[in-house]
Amino acid sequence: MNFAVIGSGGREHALCYKLKQSPKIGNIICIPGNAGTKKIVENIKEDILNFGGIYKIVKKKNIDIVIIGPEQPLVNGLSDYLIERNIRVFGPDKFASQLEGSKSFMKNLCKKNNIPTADFAVFYNFKDASNFIEKNSIPIVVKADGLASGKGVTICYSKKDALKNTKEILEGKFKSSKKVVLEEFLDGEELSYFAVVDENGYRFFGSAQDHKRVGEKDTGPNTGGMGSYSPAPLFTKELEKKIEKKIIEPTLQAMKDLDHPYKGFLYAGLMIKKGEPYLIEYNIRMGDPECQVLMMRLKSDLLEIVDCATKNKTNKLKIEWAEKSSITIVLCANGYPSSYIKNSEIKNLPDLKIDKNNQIFHAGTYEKNNKIYSIGGRVLSITASSKNLKDARQVCFNIIKKINWKDGFFRKDIGWRIIGNK
Repeated sequence: MNFAVIGSGGREHALCYKLKQSPKIGNIICIPGNAGTKKIVENIKEDILNFGGIYKIVKKKNIDIVIIGPEQPLVNGLSDYLIERNIRVFGPDKFASQLEGSKSFMKNLCKKNNIPTADFAVFYNFKDASNFIEKNSIPIVVKADGLASGKGVTICYSKKDALKNTKEILEGKFKSSKKVVLEEFLDGEELSYFAVVDENGYRFFGSAQDHKRVGEKDTGPNTGGMGSYSPAPLFTKELEKKIEKKIIEPTLQAMKDLDHPYKGFLYAGLMIKKGEPYLIEYNIRMGDPECQVLMMRLKSDLLEIVDCATKNKTNKLKIEWAEKSSITIVLCANGYPSSYIKNSEIKNLPDLKIDKNNQIFHAGTYEKNNKIYSIGGRVLSITASSKNLKDARQVCFNIIKKINWKDGFFRKDIGWRIIGNK
């Protein structure tokens, strides 16, 4: 079977890496890909929001299934466009993509279907929002309604900060948002829950915990993700049942009732408070960097999983995982998540040894004249699996020490709540 993977991040590199292991795989293309995917599959340069261009490539390359990695083309309706042209797609339609594309849509769906989540209110103007902030307690969570590349959520510890962030969103800081969601702050521990979903059901697809803040001990502004580990020690069978019965299943039923059954990867960002799960957000695709750790642990054939899901046969799947811990540390360009260094050469990546237990997944990279350069932002995901998380993290540190790149930084405390900083 021939696959196309849409996107250029560490998530897409990890998906290509896992698909390559299938005995049933034919050709894989990555649109547009990066310097890492270029080593293992065929990269084809095209704007991922140019649906017509993508369709032409898919037809020319005789692609059987398209996996859409990032959220923006899903929110814009790429699944609908390709399905209308008889292409099999793994990813939700435009309507269902509102679960991530509009926080107010997601929150209102929770409210209507009694799905546990933080109390909230949605505002279109600053006057009403500021009145709400003045009347409510601090901390308060300020969210841009639309997509913001992981940077549209701020936990505000003063009313002044809440008013400032609210004003910025309503004045157009993020092009996708003309409204703001103000939300109760829930104090607990975060957990990421993943599922593979089709029209007839779903299968659990792993747990993880990630680190969104740029600074150590989870300080500083939010990012797209500085690192992640799997499985999540917090995740138990008892908690799994609560998540599925109280959150996942009511959501999937609600989407069916709206005549847009969910299909694809579903990623629930949860807060666990006193043993009870609360939905913080939905992502309509595999997480990044969570995908990197999950693909290292997945024993089952990813091709089989996606093939079954696009045929509405997830009920026939048995998904198996390696009995190992996996961790990824994201190497970022200096300055991220603000203004960052670009077009900086990373000199010795091809010389570093990788194997089934450790990988370097590329994100913000490109190749030119047989040299690898950083585009900026989140550049590499250094990923390792071992018998325990501490050993896996040390393997990542050892690899990072060997990377010859002066313009990058990383968090040295990924997994700190579980294994500490030493």
